Amino acid sequence: MTSIKLKFRPSTTPGKEGSIVFQLIYGRTVRRITSRYKIFAGEWNGEVGRIALPTSSSPRYAHLVSVESALQWELNRLQRMVQESVPVNLDEIAANFSSGIGTMDSVFNFIRRQIHHKEQIGKVRSSETYRSMLNSFTCFRKGVDLTFDMMDGMLMELYEAWMRKCGLTRNSTSFYMRILRTNYKLAVEKGLTPDRHPFRKVYCGIDKTVKRSLPFSEIKKISALDLSRKPSMDFARDMFMFSFCTRGMSFIDMAYLKKADLNNGCLAYRRKKTGQLMMIEWTKQMQDIIDKYKSDGTSYLLPIITREDGSERRQYQNQMRKTNRLLKDIANRAGLPLSLSMYYARHSWATIARGRDVPLAVISEGLGHDSETTTQIYLDSIKSSEVDKVNRMILEGL
Repeated sequence: MTSIKLKFRPSTTPGKEGSIVFQLIYGRTVRRITSRYKIFAGEWNGEVGRIALPTSSSPRYAHLVSVESALQWELNRLQRMVQESVPVNLDEIAANFSSGIGTMDSVFNFIRRQIHHKEQIGKVRSSETYRSMLNSFTCFRKGVDLTFDMMDGMLMELYEAWMRKCGLTRNSTSFYMRILRTNYKLAVEKGLTPDRHPFRKVYCGIDKTVKRSLPFSEIKKISALDLSRKPSMDFARDMFMFSFCTRGMSFIDMAYLKKADLNNGCLAYRRKKTGQLMMIEWTKQMQDIIDKYKSDGTSYLLPIITREDGSERRQYQNQMRKTNRLLKDIANRAGLPLSLSMYYARHSWATIARGRDVPLAVISEGLGHDSETTTQIYLDSIKSSEVDKVNRMILEGL
């Protein structure tokens, strides 16, 4: 029988943090492994061999909870290694433990495998969002891995609070939580942990946001700007107008449009987001933009991607960031007090169409939505503005 205990080794310098040590005993053989975790002497309970947590209002509370969780993960890993070591060899266990061997079922590695799988099946955007969440969670954990059976409600509440402290909005924290929850449920399905329902007390919904749309008069202002002396800004404006003219086509779909997608006065493409086939009548406004920007040398219709060398996605991402940055300057030039982005083109098209009594089903089809419910979310702000208008009329008599 192998005994595994935690011990505290105080610092030889008064007032400094000491080290937490893993002590392994098998028969008469004793091995000690110094962990990377350090705490003050007063934060250790020697009678029970664990950290003495202060009250939740203490500035050290969150740090010590994180250390305690990390130590539990390390203890679990050590116990698994001892169980798998036949016969027991403490020197080998200590060497493998220090090198990090035996961590394939950890949360970090599990999510890394999901990222790799998504890349293999072509779900690049999903792999990128998974990687962003993993980077965030790893940062919260200060690089300390854990197993899924160590994930509980308290840990998720601390993670949510940490993200809010970093300046993330409720929708952003919810976005990361939903991705983490998806991986947790998959781990439950694979038998890596019983379902402890750790996400019950954290927000995993979607808040309504202020819809970003422009009236047709302001779209015309943007279109009429003379930007001939600012080629980069001119290009950004034209990409915005192309999106508006194509019923709010997303920037990624614009980037990957092929010349072969345009035939007999009809532009046909599949949305990257849903795979839905979209067919758009080709108009003079669209042709004018194409004529202005020749994309010779590639198979792409627009010069967003200018090299076919394997870096296409990076080119699209760089151009999207640059375009959205320039659109903010364009809004200033047009006298619009808002932070303009490509998203405005899509929502503006839907809002203007609704304002002209276009049926919801037609707008839904135009946007490529799977259901009218999704379209209605886009258009909820119209209801709000109509109610505000009525309210102003009523208050005029006060």
